[in-house]
Amino acid sequence: MFLKIIKKDPVLFAAVFCAVLSAFFVLPDRQYIEYIDYRTIGLLFCLMSVVAGFSSMGLIKYMAEKILSMVKNTRTLVFVLWMLCFFSSMLITNDVALITFVPLAIAILTLCKKKKLIIYTLVLQTAGANMGSMLTPVGNPQNLYLYGKFNIPTGEFFAITLPVILLSFVILAAMTFGVPSEKISAKLESEKMDIKKVNIIIYTVLAVLSLLSVVRLADWRIAVVLTALSLVIFDRRTLRSVDWLLLITFCAFFVFVGNIERIPFIKDIIEGIINKSAFGASLIASQIISNVPAAVVLSGFTQNYRALVLGTDIGGLGSLIASLASLISFKFYTKIKGADVKRYITVFTVVNVVFLMFLILFYILGIIK
Repeated sequence: MFLKIIKKDPVLFAAVFCAVLSAFFVLPDRQYIEYIDYRTIGLLFCLMSVVAGFSSMGLIKYMAEKILSMVKNTRTLVFVLWMLCFFSSMLITNDVALITFVPLAIAILTLCKKKKLIIYTLVLQTAGANMGSMLTPVGNPQNLYLYGKFNIPTGEFFAITLPVILLSFVILAAMTFGVPSEKISAKLESEKMDIKKVNIIIYTVLAVLSLLSVVRLADWRIAVVLTALSLVIFDRRTLRSVDWLLLITFCAFFVFVGNIERIPFIKDIIEGIINKSAFGASLIASQIISNVPAAVVLSGFTQNYRALVLGTDIGGLGSLIASLASLISFKFYTKIKGADVKRYITVFTVVNVVFLMFLILFYILGIIK
């Protein structure tokens, strides 16, 4: 029974295990309450609720059928799917891009009976969202934090990130050629969507409010309260579709990272590494505690914001927890009937490590600087 739980959700198990283990070094106290980024958790809840609501009305399937009607082969389809994440993440963040387009990809590939491509497609979508979000200060949390903390001039920020974006696009395009160019022959079912006017209005308003909260033009707490009330009053069924275990996974990682920051010998190790290479320290720390906490922790040890931006953004590649946004794709995949978790993690790791090695090489050669 215990092994089945681990196999079904290894990331949740790892997160809880690390949080519990770290608690032996830093005994629970009031600071534990401050560890959790409630804004991130709240917005994830809102966005998952909106996507689940639209999906229950058949909107995701409708969009899938529209895209299927416009593409002719599998390679073009995969190219379109990761590009949606790559470009949209620049404005709506990597988390939102994945929450929006990963379910769409799963629906499309299932419709056209190409489920064998789901893992590779989701991995490319995840890499696309993580790297595309790097372009702008609002694309991901670590950019937003570093941009504000160091008051980085906007022009300089784009000068730092644009070369990586261009190289990443080329690498992703090259990786797309690993997909066979097979003709798509899907029988499209023009099912009538189960849309109630009140629901479409509610979820549209909640979607706008959530996106405004992401870019800090609205209070995220209002979005959470209104989303929860709307679901309880109008659509309780959707509450069951929210991935509560993913939210618990994020909370567990926040506790682990919070404790790590309070363990003196680990902080000493981090300081020693960052004095040698802020870029290298950012990469390594991102693989262990993910790139957002890495940016927060390391920003207290150096003023080299250029290396921190590059290190934490590129460091989102690699391990499954290097960017917590990657967990979103993984969790969506685990819900698929017959999901091969071991294969997903293997493909994810290989693709991300290869991607990471290319970008590190470009950094060493001075192409990225």
